[in-house]
Amino acid sequence: MYRSSNIVARIFNRQIRTPAPGTSVHHARRFYENLVPSYTVYEVECPDHWFRKFTDDGQYLVSFSRNHQELIVYRPRWLSFSCKDEDCDKHDLPPRAKRFDSFFTQLYCVPLASCNELICKDFFLYLESKQFGLFATSTAQGHHEAPAVGGAVHGVPSIEKITFHLLRLEDGEILDKKVFCNDYVNLAHNMGVFLYDDLLAIVSLRYQTIHVLQIRDSGNLVYVRAIGEFCREDDELFLSSNAQGMAFFDKNKQHQFPGNHVDNHMPQGQTNPENSFLSGIKQRLLSFIFQGLWNEERDETLRIQGLRKKFYFHFQDYVDLIIWKVQFLDRHHLLIKFGSVDGGVARNADHHPAFVAVYNMDTTEIVSFYQNSADELYLLFDQFCDHFHATSRNLMYMNFISSHSNNIHAREQLRSIKDKASNPSQ
Repeated sequence: MYRSSNIVARIFNRQIRTPAPGTSVHHARRFYENLVPSYTVYEVECPDHWFRKFTDDGQYLVSFSRNHQELIVYRPRWLSFSCKDEDCDKHDLPPRAKRFDSFFTQLYCVPLASCNELICKDFFLYLESKQFGLFATSTAQGHHEAPAVGGAVHGVPSIEKITFHLLRLEDGEILDKKVFCNDYVNLAHNMGVFLYDDLLAIVSLRYQTIHVLQIRDSGNLVYVRAIGEFCREDDELFLSSNAQGMAFFDKNKQHQFPGNHVDNHMPQGQTNPENSFLSGIKQRLLSFIFQGLWNEERDETLRIQGLRKKFYFHFQDYVDLIIWKVQFLDRHHLLIKFGSVDGGVARNADHHPAFVAVYNMDTTEIVSFYQNSADELYLLFDQFCDHFHATSRNLMYMNFISSHSNNIHAREQLRSIKDKASNPSQ
């Protein structure tokens, strides 16, 4: 179909013609064929800020001050200068075009970090539906040999204070905060935090806990649940009640047999950490692996041999796994990446072996478990790539993004990359 190159004619056609169902986005993109940038401006006088990124909808430009204490947000002015003549290359832009304020308007400057905190320049999440921005500030990172107290993982560093700030980008008002003390969250490139619609998952590497929060329309961060040491909401209450019952039973036993009493210097009502259970999520994982190997063989002798080779021989390796990263697949399922402690705190974990599990938050069950080099996991990623990458399924433009799940050319490119990989883990 012939399309006029005149922008006025195309605007008129857009008003009187309705595109076919499901093609409105494509027609809107074609409209911008007439709006082509034809000039590059160099040596623009920019403020001495650290520019982070544009928001996904292009409404805001997020930047930080050089001392990493303040947040500065700009709004683009978009088309600032144009030419009416046919041959515009002969005309130079006015001198004002080399000024930053000709293209951006500063909305506000908000101090986020306190005197001993700094803004994490690599961290920013944007909730497009409500135009909320999530920022993070933290104190300096502690030493890797921080004492592993209170159930902390040995070898994971400690940060004295990590603060997440929920801010409305329209006016810069700080709506809510969430503080983690003496913890470690991987803030680089949003690795330790994942946003799906209004659900937020924050991974505590130090205490191996997945904190799930909900962002309300009012701007409040509402705590939903914590997954790690406990999986169900009443697990802690049940174990605490059981510990009190055992302490009461031991106390009565000591009164009945006073000569056999041995003082272990443990406060009453507290369990010995050396004899404590594994965390709830680790129990679910071990149970899933055991049941999978158990169901592989029907013969009792072969079943026992298989368990010895594949489960009990690697039992300690499974126990030592820690959670590296978490993301939502939907509002009920989490994709959890496990690995060693060294890989969890390393900047590049590609050379460390890892495992991937799908966890159902409602039933608290592990649905599937793969090593990162498993062919079955690769096939799932090949066929359902959009489910691994999409931050939200409600955004309209997500239906128009090409990936190797819905584009045959992208799939062939991915297969070519796989064939060139030097080792199976890649």
